[in-house]
Amino acid sequence: MLNPIIIKSTDSAGINDIDIYNAIKSSLDDQKKDLRKVLLIPPDLSRMHSGAGKITAMYYDLLKNVCSVDVLPALGTHMAVTEEEKIMFFGETIPFDRFIAHNWRTDVVNIGEIPSSFVRDVSEGLIDEPIDVEVNRLIISGSYDLIISIGQVVPHEVVGMANYSKNIFVGCGGKNMIDKTHMLGAVYGMERMMGRDHSPVRKVLDYAEQKFLADVPLLYLFTVTTCDENGVAINGLFIGRDRAVFEQAVALSQEKNITFVDEPIEKIVAWLDPHEFKSTWIGNKAVYRTRMAIADGGELIVLAPGIRQCGEDIGNDALIRKYGYIGRARILELYKENKDLQENQSVAAHLIHGSSDERFKITYAVKHMTQEEIESVNFNYMPYERAIEKYNPEKLREGFNITEDGEKVYFVTNPALGLWACEGRFRVR
Repeated sequence: MLNPIIIKSTDSAGINDIDIYNAIKSSLDDQKKDLRKVLLIPPDLSRMHSGAGKITAMYYDLLKNVCSVDVLPALGTHMAVTEEEKIMFFGETIPFDRFIAHNWRTDVVNIGEIPSSFVRDVSEGLIDEPIDVEVNRLIISGSYDLIISIGQVVPHEVVGMANYSKNIFVGCGGKNMIDKTHMLGAVYGMERMMGRDHSPVRKVLDYAEQKFLADVPLLYLFTVTTCDENGVAINGLFIGRDRAVFEQAVALSQEKNITFVDEPIEKIVAWLDPHEFKSTWIGNKAVYRTRMAIADGGELIVLAPGIRQCGEDIGNDALIRKYGYIGRARILELYKENKDLQENQSVAAHLIHGSSDERFKITYAVKHMTQEEIESVNFNYMPYERAIEKYNPEKLREGFNITEDGEKVYFVTNPALGLWACEGRFRVR
């Protein structure tokens, strides 16, 4: 088994590409000659600032003349990566025909079950039903000598801290696994989990990793990144199979990616890069990651020029538009009464996640959706051009700003890169 490779940078510029390339090369040295076929599992463009795109390209460069290499982006419920997005994220060196699109509804096989008793225990009695463990059939096909999961550790609304086996069981998982883990997290409460490691959902994924992936030739690579006006910095690189490697990445992410504020903020403005955020399904990271910093009665303004729809597929989009972001209590009531929500638990969970529970106002400033569409799902609407006249993302800096008319706002340049919270609402445990 590979000895863990761990690099941390104390330089604000992060780890340089040469050191990253050499670390990746070292992770292959002992087994490269025996490889016939390798599967790379990176994230999609919704993790644009993970550094995973260039790392995937580095792995491909090292392996392309040695063995056959396939790339299976961990889409989860997201849309397939377009050719334009592949070039933007991975560069131009990986041929398009090496990419495989994961379909969470059709491309999976069942490899086991999380028993209801375990789910009941980790959820503190809130949920008492089993979870089918489903993964993309390629992962357990036996046709790959090495499977490399590449991704970013960062606070996350469903699992607490993103990545590790989440990349496999959710990113390359099936409907039952995705639905039930999302609902487990939503019912337990995302504010009890975000930024923490040992959440109920993580315990479910750990169980599945230990019970059902032990014989899979799997290697994990994690990054911890930050981003400022100079671009993305990879602050940590962690390569290995053991959970302890993930735990070291978690500790660094908690240090680098959680921003504490002294008191609740009256107004937060969050910018969503149009290349990265095209639906409220992903764009609501602006809601999830800032909710513990926003004052009761405050407002979140989401500058979202790329948002074109609610869901990442037609079915999920229709359900979001049908019910809207109407709060945890009401969604749980409707869940008990409506079969379409019961059969699509990830949507029910998403509707809980994306609501403020009437605690603060959520205003979407968009270019490609109408006022009627935005207000129909229980958000407030602002025309994008009017919003950026006052809150110009090119002029605002991360953190507190005073606008030209004297308003104090807190600006978040990319909500996917962290978690913002009042210390009184959050304690790492």
